[in-house]
Amino acid sequence: MKLKTRLIIAFITVTIIPIVLSVTIIWLLSMYQMSSIEKTYGITDATFESFTNSLQVLSRVTEEPYHELTQMSRQEPQKMEDATCLDVFNRKIEEKKAYLVVRKDNTIVYVGTDSEKASEVISQLPAYGESTYTSENGTYLGGDAQALVKQVDFLYADGERGSAFIVSDLTNVIPEVREFFWDIVFGIILALILTTACFVLWIYRAVMGPIRKMQSAAQNIKEGNLDFELRPDADDELGSLCQDLEEMRRRLKDSAEEKVKYDKESKELISNISHDLKTPVTTIKGYAEGIMDGVADTPEKVDRYVRTIYNKANEMDTLINELTLYSKIDTNKIPYNFNIVSVNAYFDDCAEDLSLELESSNVEFRYFNYVDPSVKVIADAEQIKRVIHNIINNSLKYMDKTKGVINLRVKDVGDFVQIELEDNGKGIAAKDLPNIFDRFYRTDASRNSATGGSGIGLSVVKKIVEEHGGKIWATSREKTGTTMYFVLRKYQEVPIHE
Repeated sequence: MKLKTRLIIAFITVTIIPIVLSVTIIWLLSMYQMSSIEKTYGITDATFESFTNSLQVLSRVTEEPYHELTQMSRQEPQKMEDATCLDVFNRKIEEKKAYLVVRKDNTIVYVGTDSEKASEVISQLPAYGESTYTSENGTYLGGDAQALVKQVDFLYADGERGSAFIVSDLTNVIPEVREFFWDIVFGIILALILTTACFVLWIYRAVMGPIRKMQSAAQNIKEGNLDFELRPDADDELGSLCQDLEEMRRRLKDSAEEKVKYDKESKELISNISHDLKTPVTTIKGYAEGIMDGVADTPEKVDRYVRTIYNKANEMDTLINELTLYSKIDTNKIPYNFNIVSVNAYFDDCAEDLSLELESSNVEFRYFNYVDPSVKVIADAEQIKRVIHNIINNSLKYMDKTKGVINLRVKDVGDFVQIELEDNGKGIAAKDLPNIFDRFYRTDASRNSATGGSGIGLSVVKKIVEEHGGKIWATSREKTGTTMYFVLRKYQEVPIHE
């Protein structure tokens, strides 16, 4: 789940859910409190609207006493002068948070509460006949009185006018109503806490899990431990960050492995150079000492010694040049001079040069060209010649036949020109064949002087061919020979439409 989606859900969560929970809690509390009030105060059909209005609640609570008072005052008016009867009635309505006030003509004859407390109410009581309210309503007295009054007018036995008042003190709201409002506050707070807790837990699990994994991964990388895998838990922004960190880990690991490999190859290169230079240097030193000590005591011997020294110096020069070239190619510092080259003309010249060189080495050279004279490639002629010479030299190095044969074939293979160099040497073992283009790899573990070398000849070949956009590979059979293949892309002219 995307982080944006999570934020939208979070917004909905902290907005809608608290409202829904609050409404639900308020509804449940109101149902409970209305049931409690109906049971405690003997009212029926209480509604949420009346419950939330304190005037309506108090009016409903005193509805039944109002009917009782009306019946008593009109059927038995003498009781309205009986203090005992009035006390009994007053005690009933005290349970409903109200008290009784009785007035005869303009004189207060009974007050069911403290006179001082009721003074403000008494001063505002309506006159006889002014009340037009029903049992469900009453008169609200404001100011310092803060009371709801229900008035019953009647006539005493002696014919004088009387009024009885059921007074509900609004400053003393019934406990259930007061508790209801406190419960609402508590319920809303609880809803907010629950919602926030769930939201925080959800975000915490969604965010902290990946963060912990990334912290652990960063710590491992810091300590140099790259042998682990960081898998994202989800396809979101944090998951993408995990993937980026995993990609960084892989690259660091590859870089570390490459460095280890490079250090190993560097050590091997130094060892190879030391070995391969030691042999010709020893030979040169020995023959030079022979000349200085007079061992070469005839002009023929001196001439042979000098030629040997010259040949060994050439071997050293070739080796140094090969190493220098590889260093330039490996660091992409060698400048290529690409040109459009005619395949037939170029390989005809190569074949002529190779024929002369191999004839002096007692190796038979055969040349086959199956390419149309119009075919061309884009190549660096000097570097392709280096490729061919490196392959030929490698073939001569491992030639174990008395009569060596090397075949050069040039073929047309669609969009490419394929060059094949086949020899009848000792071949390459199947286990070695996949590695022959690796730098410093040599199949001659014994490293005898006859087959010595830096082990980078074929890796140079591969590098040059790939820099030309081509590809190189080999096939071989032991004791039969090896064939090297490489391809160069054809040059194709694109017609310009005017």
